[in-house]
Amino acid sequence: MLSETQGFLVEYALSPSPLVLAFEFNPQQIGRSRSINITLGNTPATRGGYDFTLPTETARVSQSVSIEPESFDVEILIDATDRLDKGDPVATSFGIEPELATLRSMVEPKQQGPGGMQLLASLGAGGERAFQRDENASVLLFVWGTHVLPVFLKAIDVKETAHFPSLVPYRATVTLTLQVIEGNNPFYRAEQLRQVATAALHTSQQAASVIGGLF
Repeated sequence: MLSETQGFLVEYALSPSPLVLAFEFNPQQIGRSRSINITLGNTPATRGGYDFTLPTETARVSQSVSIEPESFDVEILIDATDRLDKGDPVATSFGIEPELATLRSMVEPKQQGPGGMQLLASLGAGGERAFQRDENASVLLFVWGTHVLPVFLKAIDVKETAHFPSLVPYRATVTLTLQVIEGNNPFYRAEQLRQVATAALHTSQQAASVIGGLF
């Protein structure tokens, strides 16, 4: 049975061995951010936006606004201590180097070879034709509780905090910077449906509370 606090990053690609990172995930906080860019230029707008009177004018009011995709900052702990206590041979020899190598591979550019298979670009997986040499970033699935979000891993920040005498790390704190891929894909559509449904639930609860307060 999977731990209720276990999270995953899974490479969404055809690959001989898709990258997978599982980690205990029960953080004290998660940084979620979304921003908008407002470009008014020399347009005849008041400070901060266009004049408006009615809700039907929303499209005109927001014509100079672009919405950035949501991003996450997540701090996870990668620790081989439990496996070391159980005598795990991989942990005993390599500590958490396999997990760190997996993370580094997730941000390495990939090439698509014959049959759609993807390998690290540095391994020369692509063919001789130009369209076969294109490099691309990995699309990952961030599995977080009941959420499955398609993301790009924009950055990793690793702080190794414990090592063997050989300097092989067996514990590290890792900060992941993830950007949600908010396109037309099944994972993001499912997340949007969830968002709309739970927002509607909240709205109905608030309406019931307001009505109840009036009587």
